[in-house]
Amino acid sequence: MELFTEGDPIADTKAPDGPVDKRWETRRFEAKLVNPANRRKMTVIVVGTGLAGGSAAATLAEQGYRVRSYCYQDSPRRAHSIAAQGGINAAKNYRNDGDSVHRLFYDTVKGGDFRSRESNVHRLAEVSVNIIDQCVAQGVPFAREYGGLLDTRSFGGAQVQRTFYARGQTGQQLLLGAYQALERQIGLGNVEMHTRHEMLELVVVDGRARGIVVRDMVTGEISTEMADAVVLASGGYGNVFYLSTNAKGCNVTASWRAHRKGAYFANPCYTQIHPTCIPVSGDHQSKLTLMSESLRNDGRVWVPKNKDDDRAPRDIPEDERDYYLERIYPSFGNLVPRDIASRAAKNVCDEGRGVGATKLGVYLDFADAIDRLGRQAIEAKYGNLFEMYERITGEDPYQVPMRIYPAVHYTMGGLWVDYDLQSTIPGLFVIGEANFSDHGANRLGASALMQGLADGYFVLPTTIAHYLASGPLAKVDASHPAAVQARRDVEDRIARLLAVDGDRTVDSFHRELGHLMWEHCGMERSEAGLRKAIDGIRALREEFWQRVRVPGDGEGLNQSLEKAGRVADFFELAELMCIDALHREESCGGHFRAEHQTPDGEAQRDDERFAYVAAWEFTGTGEPAVLHKEDLKFEYVHPTQRSYK
Repeated sequence: MELFTEGDPIADTKAPDGPVDKRWETRRFEAKLVNPANRRKMTVIVVGTGLAGGSAAATLAEQGYRVRSYCYQDSPRRAHSIAAQGGINAAKNYRNDGDSVHRLFYDTVKGGDFRSRESNVHRLAEVSVNIIDQCVAQGVPFAREYGGLLDTRSFGGAQVQRTFYARGQTGQQLLLGAYQALERQIGLGNVEMHTRHEMLELVVVDGRARGIVVRDMVTGEISTEMADAVVLASGGYGNVFYLSTNAKGCNVTASWRAHRKGAYFANPCYTQIHPTCIPVSGDHQSKLTLMSESLRNDGRVWVPKNKDDDRAPRDIPEDERDYYLERIYPSFGNLVPRDIASRAAKNVCDEGRGVGATKLGVYLDFADAIDRLGRQAIEAKYGNLFEMYERITGEDPYQVPMRIYPAVHYTMGGLWVDYDLQSTIPGLFVIGEANFSDHGANRLGASALMQGLADGYFVLPTTIAHYLASGPLAKVDASHPAAVQARRDVEDRIARLLAVDGDRTVDSFHRELGHLMWEHCGMERSEAGLRKAIDGIRALREEFWQRVRVPGDGEGLNQSLEKAGRVADFFELAELMCIDALHREESCGGHFRAEHQTPDGEAQRDDERFAYVAAWEFTGTGEPAVLHKEDLKFEYVHPTQRSYK
């Protein structure tokens, strides 16, 4: 059976022509506006309350739209954005070290291995300078220098210091800023907040997104909510691997339900492996813990030069250590981009030079920095991260090096969107990590928070207004046949999951799926491995629908039922990820095919054949997907062999 067919090409028709640095200004001027009086008559649904969703809901409500916000957590501030640690990029050049909007644009396109759109990336770099001002005005407590100016630090993939931070709690502080803006609008009655509600279906009426079907996770009640437009800000899909740095609740269901209704899914194989995570310690784990990339500012990464050297790290002399990132990449050293650092760690561990009980780890050593700066300075920068590491591992990183290893973190793939952040379903907008638009095949560190806030505060409010101004849209309610059918589909799916009554837990299936994905679609992929994974995923999915056991019923709180629905979607996503990785016969960024590498082991792109976005159309479970290609054009950053040496 063929895995996919090729359909018509797809193009972004919303980005204006002209110089790249004028396109966003042009688009903002050309975009239609909605009269303030008319905004009060329009309803927008926002799914997700992280940095993208929270900022979007607050901003749209501030503009006068009626907003309904949905999240599955018990509070908007529990969105996974709160877990981000290291910082947020902005091209303000406070250090006077040569940074600029163009340099951030260049670093992002290059860091993504030339697999992102220039128009979107340049807009992100432009908007970045406004984000910091917005957050400071909200009271976000960014770190400051002695004189009171905002402090910055370096991050991977850049040779300038453009990353603003709040110790190791940057995501938390930024989310609280967006949360207080959202809560203000809730208090004013402009946002209707629905916590503990999970989106289980998209309602499409006459080809337009007009609502969602949600389940109250406490009472089990299913309801249909209608609106003039729907915004998905539901995050990434890293938990398809079971073990990841994502919160356990993170899932792909909102995006996948939209995909099944006609929204194309772009570049699903582009997943990011973060190089600085606490290594796996045993089969008991359900998630992994991220240690901020900011630690690579002062920590030096090394392994013993000799294989199977079991001595304590402090007993290994300096001349018997291999600071391999500094050796291989002298220009960037320990601050190479994440995909580069992750593969380098895997390589030294594959050589038998890994550390720790599993030998799947490398050292991140702060001894030199403590000697140079003093313990107090290191505590001021990273104290909460050091404390978190010690609580989890029982080891004091002030005394012994941290042990780290790559783990699944961020997903660059997501629903396809145009320059306006609108999907292939009119009226469905996708923002933050849920879309594919800005990062190509690899995301630079500290750019996730930047994209989420850029989309929510500055981009979406302009582009969604253009869509809404094209109305008026016909009034529809939950009695519309399309809405009734969407609700019936949700009810039937829940009934089917409960009816299996098998003998295996949901978690057992999820763990097995994750193992398949990590082994064959993780840090390194090959044709044989991907084909094996596809066969394994299909067999496991069939077994899931025959043997999964979901205790309880759908009439109240049932976390097994929640997880079962999400894992069912992960099975379908996992197959598409492997098909996407198999069809892309090149290596780029986070997608590393063993058959396509340079003589010194770096990613080998094939720009002649694969300089495009792969946008996949759903045709049915187990049916060949349809591939639509969006050709990428590079006018300002010309593709070259990426080098950080």
